[in-house]
Amino acid sequence: MSFPVPRPGLIIRYSFLWSHEKAKGAAEGAKDRPCAIVVATRKTETGDLRVVVAPITHEPPADISASIEVPKAVCRALGLDGERQWLRIDELNSFAWPGFDLRPIPTHAIPGKSGAYDYGMLPKDLFEQLRTAILARDARLRRTITRDEKE
Repeated sequence: MSFPVPRPGLIIRYSFLWSHEKAKGAAEGAKDRPCAIVVATRKTETGDLRVVVAPITHEPPADISASIEVPKAVCRALGLDGERQWLRIDELNSFAWPGFDLRPIPTHAIPGKSGAYDYGMLPKDLFEQLRTAILARDARLRRTITRDEKE
């Protein structure tokens, strides 16, 4: 299956690297998870497409201001499980599209999506809430890990 066109609001399956994993020396995320593309842009000097993603997690947030709960109806529409899920706004990954860590949805996960790299789109209002929250968050409280470049 081919890679989807990356666009803001698209939920992809990705090996997200958390800052605490990187601090312990990991170069790859411990788990593949749904992530929302927040930004998709071309780098002028190379023409490469770069994306920034925010992870979706089952882990209840320690800091409620660092997350947005994903409504159950949105989880159902995307084919995610019925457990509570949160979009994190304090941890982001940046990488060249499609990168090494984009993953296909497993055969058993979602009927009809096997081999696809995306779950679908966030509703516009939820994406706008995510975008606004990330922009409003103090940059010192937001960690962005660049996955494929020297930092």
